[in-house]
Amino acid sequence: MQDPPSPDYMLGLIADFLREELMPKLSGSDAFDVRVCANAVDLVRRQLALAPATDAAERESLQRLLGHDGELEALNAELCERIRDRKIDVSTPGLLQHIRALMLAKLEVDQPNYASYRRAKKTWGAEKA
Repeated sequence: MQDPPSPDYMLGLIADFLREELMPKLSGSDAFDVRVCANAVDLVRRQLALAPATDAAERESLQRLLGHDGELEALNAELCERIRDRKIDVSTPGLLQHIRALMLAKLEVDQPNYASYRRAKKTWGAEKA
């Protein structure tokens, strides 16, 4: 366990500094570049916060879908292989739910304020992966 301040707290300070202190002093492409950096810091914060739970949920979903245990990367590779070899398709129970849940989890990290993500989360969010 790390002593305070936490990585999330530190990254928050960096993002705030970039937006509130540095960006107002800049213009044009320099301000844009700082905004991109602040957004990247926020993305890393969301990845750190959400990855453990979303990776675990994805792994459990893949285990149910494929019928056996394994590491996340290997299970994903197997799913891709089965889809490519047409051993599994949209008619396979659980596949669409798995893909939807995965898409929502990725958008939650990448674009949590995206209007289409919010609509999809309302529509599909109640479904289990």
